[in-house]
Amino acid sequence: MSQTKASPSEKSAPRFYDKMRFEDFDLNPSVLDALDSMGFEDCTPIQEQAIPVVLSGRDLIGIAQTGTGKTAAYLLPVISRLYDDNAPTDSINCVVMAPTRELAQQIDHQVEGFGYYLDLSSLPIYGGTDGVTYAQQQRGLKEGADIVIATPGRLLAHLQMGYVDLSKVKYFILDEADRMLDMGFYDDIMKVVGHLPEDRVTLLFSATMPPKIRKLASNVLKNPQEIRLAPSRPADNIEQAAILCDECIKNRILTHLFTTYPTKRVIVFASSKIKCRELARELKKLKLNAAEIHSDLDQAERDKVMLDFRAGNIDILVATDIVSRGIDIDDITMVVNYDVPREAEDYVHRIGRTARAGAEGRAVTLVSKSDQRFFGRIEHFLRKEVPKLNLPEEFGPTPQYNPNPCTRRGGKTKGRHSYNRHRGAPSTKTVGKGAPNNKRRHESNKTIANKK
Repeated sequence: MSQTKASPSEKSAPRFYDKMRFEDFDLNPSVLDALDSMGFEDCTPIQEQAIPVVLSGRDLIGIAQTGTGKTAAYLLPVISRLYDDNAPTDSINCVVMAPTRELAQQIDHQVEGFGYYLDLSSLPIYGGTDGVTYAQQQRGLKEGADIVIATPGRLLAHLQMGYVDLSKVKYFILDEADRMLDMGFYDDIMKVVGHLPEDRVTLLFSATMPPKIRKLASNVLKNPQEIRLAPSRPADNIEQAAILCDECIKNRILTHLFTTYPTKRVIVFASSKIKCRELARELKKLKLNAAEIHSDLDQAERDKVMLDFRAGNIDILVATDIVSRGIDIDDITMVVNYDVPREAEDYVHRIGRTARAGAEGRAVTLVSKSDQRFFGRIEHFLRKEVPKLNLPEEFGPTPQYNPNPCTRRGGKTKGRHSYNRHRGAPSTKTVGKGAPNNKRRHESNKTIANKK
């Protein structure tokens, strides 16, 4: 959740702005007290629009990126309503489904904070645990909890044992629904839905709205109100660049990057688990301190990798998008997109791992010929061209950049991503911290090797 913390003078000053505050909503006073203790006053846009809808008891679809405060947008009104309506203490009253253990833990911590002054119980349910934790989950589900935060597979496993009663659930919430579907949880979600009562309130939150999310929404929501926030763009303090290349030399380019730039606190994003393993293996052969993290690792292994990375025992983390939501570290110096993400929102999320807390950061994307059209869409979303880096001559000729390959007769660009069709050759840039932008933009004869 990201809100503005007001200074004491602002608290007593007259309000001459339109930003909504939590006190403007019909939230339980104890919830407002908890927010005040945490220093939160002003709402983010998704909270401003979603809280009154949830308080009214209507189903909701919320399209907003991670980091916009959407968890608080549904937790605050749900916690308030559960307490005000005297929800029974011996049943499960709300189910929040999340794609990963990391997100489930984050949501559980927020429930504890927002419900600090209320007699409210929450129960996180996820895999990768020992027998003792499983038994604790089992006991908690039997006794009931106000809010259960669960990953789909583990909740379904408990349901199939026959001791979980979801017949009194008042709120069913799908958080990061697009990620859950990317991970293949559609069938698990629908099986869980089969155990829920018809007269529940269902809330679905997602960063994107592809057809598969529409299908899920049509099956689990009733006449929902839709809130869609325009995706944010990357922070200005992220120095973005791209390298046009053939797919077959990406590994060589990655090696070159790590002999050119510092290798401390770097994340490399790959499109699949197989590539993650291969890249981590190649980097280790080069004596680089790298590790992989993806869904094929069990939870204990993922926890150890993240702990080592946070502690500085690992310099380069090779990750997939599926686990990237659990990476919340402030001092990442560089992000490398080994593969171009298919969605602009994913690109923004990936490179947003760097340049946090006001620091500067760098993001480099390797763009193969087959990925140029996807990168063109990202540039269209960014409303600018991302500077292209030159490579040394030993890498061979740089491919021409043509993000809009479909053309009509006469050479006119076809398609909606044609904002740059009248420009000449792609811009080139030598990335160097501190050099004036206009100077770097025109030094196209230099290569990144000069920055070693």
